[in-house]
Amino acid sequence: MPLDRSQAPQIHDAIDFDFILPAKQHNKLNNQIDLYWVNAGVQAVAQIDWVFPAGIWYEHSASVAQATAGLLKNGTSNYSAKQISEALEFYGAQLRVNAGNDFTIVTLYALTKHLGDLLPMVKEILLNARFPQEEVDIYKQNTLQRLLVSLRQCDFVANRVIDAVLFGEQHPYGRFSVEAKIAAISRTDLVTFHQKHYNLAHAKMFMAGKVGDAEVKLIDEIFGSVPLEHSNLVVPQYATVTDPLKQHAVAHDAQGVQGAIRIGRLFPNRHHPDYTPMVVLNTLFGGYFGSRLMSNIREDKGYTYGIHSSIVPEQHGGSLIIQTETGRDVTAAAVQEIYHEMEAIMAQPVDEEELLLVKNYLLGNILGDLDGPFSILSRWRSLILNGFPEEKFYENIAIYKSITPEELQALAKKYFNKADFHEVVVI
Repeated sequence: MPLDRSQAPQIHDAIDFDFILPAKQHNKLNNQIDLYWVNAGVQAVAQIDWVFPAGIWYEHSASVAQATAGLLKNGTSNYSAKQISEALEFYGAQLRVNAGNDFTIVTLYALTKHLGDLLPMVKEILLNARFPQEEVDIYKQNTLQRLLVSLRQCDFVANRVIDAVLFGEQHPYGRFSVEAKIAAISRTDLVTFHQKHYNLAHAKMFMAGKVGDAEVKLIDEIFGSVPLEHSNLVVPQYATVTDPLKQHAVAHDAQGVQGAIRIGRLFPNRHHPDYTPMVVLNTLFGGYFGSRLMSNIREDKGYTYGIHSSIVPEQHGGSLIIQTETGRDVTAAAVQEIYHEMEAIMAQPVDEEELLLVKNYLLGNILGDLDGPFSILSRWRSLILNGFPEEKFYENIAIYKSITPEELQALAKKYFNKADFHEVVVI
């Protein structure tokens, strides 16, 4: 039947769709490493992740986790940094190493047909990184130079200060790099951290793309044959020491024309029952381009090009932070308007039309995520690393669809009290 172009197609809200998280497979390699994988997509490409408990939370000396990640590809027993780079370029592959607060994730992107050539080299990198002294020296020099440049930017300084205010400078989530700590990094620090925390016995592997039993078998042959050194993984414990001072004004550049604003509070992580409902409230408040903060402070007042409110969940805690940069002469007015929007969202329930728009935005993003193998893998990886069953995905969808204006108002009264927030202004 020919398409009738005189009739506009029916428009459906994302809230009306059924959501299905594509299935993942789970294999144990011969040495009992967990491999979770998703066969999806039409292109013959693959993403493989190795996730290690090697984030900032585990470092024994400041800046070591990021330095170890930054230098992981810079030489092994059998490959120089140049050879590794040339091999990745030859096969059109990428190998990324990202050290976060809790985990370090090593990610390989490659054509599926090249995995047999690339995986032995990745294995060599993970097991036998050497951290040559000359590479360590170059890394420290470059990192120091980048730090000095970044410290000239008020937004960079504001990000450091708000984290330290909320968690304390000795806490991994509040710790920040300084010149002396970077200069003090030694090759021995990196070797020790690598040996202890890049242990495959504590790793989880994830794979997605146009992959199947052949790729699982290949991974098992290469990584499942590695003898594992099992040891007790000690998870350090840290006390959160929030600064009792609520307002922090940082004089940064007397000639600067811009100011950076950060307003934040501690907030529970994904395991708290308020987390998912607060995703809805935070999106409405400041989490997308049509949010109340954007409508007021960008569109109406013209104080900024952009303002955003974020919930930052970590394994051992989290935060809620509002951030923006404005002209220095309107920073005080912008801060006042942020608090005004907090009061407004506590005082009156949102109307159904505004809430429906937010629900469709959130659910529409999820629909997009479920269309590609790598984003599907990201969903599964988040569930698994946080210890959630598959049902958690559907519980979240149900909350996004059903939450009411009255429930959001109750959340706002619980979490948007001005007295609970810390304010950092850097000018």
